[in-house]
Amino acid sequence: SVANQFGVGKSTVGVAVMQVANTIVELLLSKVVTLGNVQVIIDGFAAMGFPNCGGAIDGTHIPILGPDHQGSQYINRKGYFSMVLQARVDHKGRFTNINVGWPGKVHDARVFRNSGLFRRLQEGIYFPDQKTTVGDVEMPIVILRDPAYPLMPWLMKPYTGVLDSEKELFNYRLSKCRMVVECAFGRLK
Repeated sequence: SVANQFGVGKSTVGVAVMQVANTIVELLLSKVVTLGNVQVIIDGFAAMGFPNCGGAIDGTHIPILGPDHQGSQYINRKGYFSMVLQARVDHKGRFTNINVGWPGKVHDARVFRNSGLFRRLQEGIYFPDQKTTVGDVEMPIVILRDPAYPLMPWLMKPYTGVLDSEKELFNYRLSKCRMVVECAFGRLK
């Protein structure tokens, strides 16, 4: 429709869209999506009820038109064509890390394991080596996520199964703080 409206070829529109997208990534991405002040983020999540938290992570599906090549890879579990957007947000729901481009059929955990964020967290170079003691456990800076992701020392997920009151309270606080990423996706969409 853009090609028809402006009297140019579809391929010309495609080139222009890619040039604009590449320019946005090159000039704006590093200014808009940044780690931010880690201590401010930790303090923000602590005020919400979860100590030593450096962010919340999740994935969402961005609807796309079905591609001509390998289209079945882009059909997600809900039955529509999409690309996966994985994002980590701070306590205010601001994007601090994104990974986009995986086909909709790919599971969130696979997207995460293949991301630069995962590698930096695994190597211990994403956050400062700042630990806090909770009870008798020394806890590093962690990221909150839903049960779709793996449990790691720096990646917290809720308890499952039959829960006592302490585990229910843990899940409540984790969920309350993790909801900031869901709200961020809602605003984005």
